[in-house]
Amino acid sequence: MIRRILSAIFLLWAFGFLWFAMALPGPAGKERTDAVVVPTGSGGRIARGLTILRTGQAEQLLVTGVDPEVKPGEFAAEYKVERRLMRCCITLGSDAVDTRGNALETAEWVSRHKIRSIRLVTADWHMRRAAAELAQELPDGVTVLRDAVPSQPSLRVTFLEYNKLLASQAMRLWDALA
Repeated sequence: MIRRILSAIFLLWAFGFLWFAMALPGPAGKERTDAVVVPTGSGGRIARGLTILRTGQAEQLLVTGVDPEVKPGEFAAEYKVERRLMRCCITLGSDAVDTRGNALETAEWVSRHKIRSIRLVTADWHMRRAAAELAQELPDGVTVLRDAVPSQPSLRVTFLEYNKLLASQAMRLWDALA
């Protein structure tokens, strides 16, 4: 009996992993949101967030999880950001050190700026967990448009992210039941 239960759990995990790895989220369309939020991490995220800002698909940009030692001028030089855009429209958040911290930092920023809609830009393999963590923290009524940056994650990255997603969902369930 125990072997059957363990086998069923393993099969659920394995099929879930296959779905997770083969059905990675994709980029969003050109919908407009109040702001774009980009957690630091793998390549392409910040460039995508800046493109969205520059094309008028959002009015503000939060880059969450920036190293506290990075100064706005350094960021501007690295990503070739115009001084005007840096002053009016870009916030560098340095409180977060992980995905949960990104969600907390974003929720505080969204509340402070009275934002009603955001575009979340992160890697395709990271989108599901980042969006789930964010949904837990955002104020009611804030809509989130998922905009995944396509990548070619390694099997290791995919395996780790899938298990992190499962762990975060289990913790959320545990908290709800407690």
